[in-house]
This record gives sequence, C-alpha cells and structure tokens, in this order.
Amino acid sequence: MRRADRLFEIIQVLRQASRPLSGDAIAAALETSRRTIYRDIATLIAQRVPIRGEPGVGYVLEKGFDLPPLMLTSNEVEAVTLGAQWVIAHADTDLARGAMAVLAKLAAIVPDDLRPLFDDPAVGTPPPREQLTDATVDVARLREWSRRGQKIRIDYRDENGAVSERIAWPFMVGYVVTIRSVMAWCEMRQDFRIFRTDRIMAIDFLDEKYPEHAVVLRRRWLTAMADAQRASEEN
Repeated sequence: MRRADRLFEIIQVLRQASRPLSGDAIAAALETSRRTIYRDIATLIAQRVPIRGEPGVGYVLEKGFDLPPLMLTSNEVEAVTLGAQWVIAHADTDLARGAMAVLAKLAAIVPDDLRPLFDDPAVGTPPPREQLTDATVDVARLREWSRRGQKIRIDYRDENGAVSERIAWPFMVGYVVTIRSVMAWCEMRQDFRIFRTDRIMAIDFLDEKYPEHAVVLRRRWLTAMADAQRASEEN
C-alpha cells in the first residue's frame, strides 16, 4: 500500500470507529506494523489532522474533520467501477445511465495515476445471460415511489399462479442478476412482503402517501431479515 493511501486509510478507520482505537488495532486493520502507524499518525498530526491520542485509551479523530471528496484509493476506484458495471448490466435504464455518468465524471477529475483504472479496468462483471421479463413495470418510477413513500396498487401472481390485488407501501427495490423485486409493507397481509416485478401483472402508482416513513420501514425490514438469519443459523 502506498504511504498516501495508508494515511488516508488511517483517517477512514478512525472516522468509522465508535470508540478510541489503539495503535495495535489500527495496525491490524491496515495489516502493517505498530511502529509504522505511530509514524504515520505523527505525520497526520503535523499536517493538522485533528487526531487526539490518550495514553492507555487510544486514538480519536475529532468530529467535524472532513477530507476532499475525491481522495480515492485504487481499491475504492475498482469497487466503484465494478459496482457501476453491474448496475449498467442489470439495473433499469435510468439507473444504468446514472452509473455511466458517475464513471465518466470520476474519470475526468481523478488524478492521472488513477485514470487508467476507469479507462481500462482490471475488474468486470459479465452481462446477464437471461432477459428480464418485467417489461410491464416501470422500475424507475417504482424506485421514485419508494423514495417518496407513496402507495402502489398491484395485481400480483404468486408462485402457484394465483392472482390477487394488493395495496403495498414500497420502500426498497432489489436487483438480482435475473430478477428484480420490490420490498414493501402489504396492507392485506399486514406484514412485509417481497414482490417479484416479473409477477406483477398490473400496477397503479397512487398519489396517497403511506403513514410510515420509508426509512423506518427499511430499517424494520433489515432488522427482521437479520433476526431471521440469526435464528436460521442457530437452528
């Protein structure tokens, strides 16, 4: 790892920490020596980065410190590039255009030594092998309704072929390689449901807002998924 990247990573590790970190803990996170960390932290402090160290406690990055937004490492560039490639290959058209625009903007303004990682990336994702079959659903609009916290009415066909009408509160759109889905609160079931977009036979985007905030529903759903995963592992 270049020293400039390591200095940046030290700041990132301290920024993400919820408690003071010892030199040993930072060294372990960056896979380097404690002596190197001590030397690098001294350099950062000399450059007026507000790192405070307390004997026997550890290092803390004081609140309010910010970095220029484009101090990216090579790993971060490749992560962004790989993610954007996946979105271009698998997401809806509007989201794919957004991913291409992000790559073009970043490639235009990153330092010269990072530009080849955008122009000729060493990471990639294959195109989808199967065509999506949810052409009746405006997925971009579904994402918008999830952000705005507005209800939808759908005719939904389950795995057994039975069709039912649902009023749902969408809060997240999920993308898998060949399947897209919407996570929502179902008024009929009074519970969370995952609706595959290729099984939505018809959809109406309603003007009515649902009573919960979308972010609250997302957190509740993620918590429920984590609880279910732990229960499965315990059994």
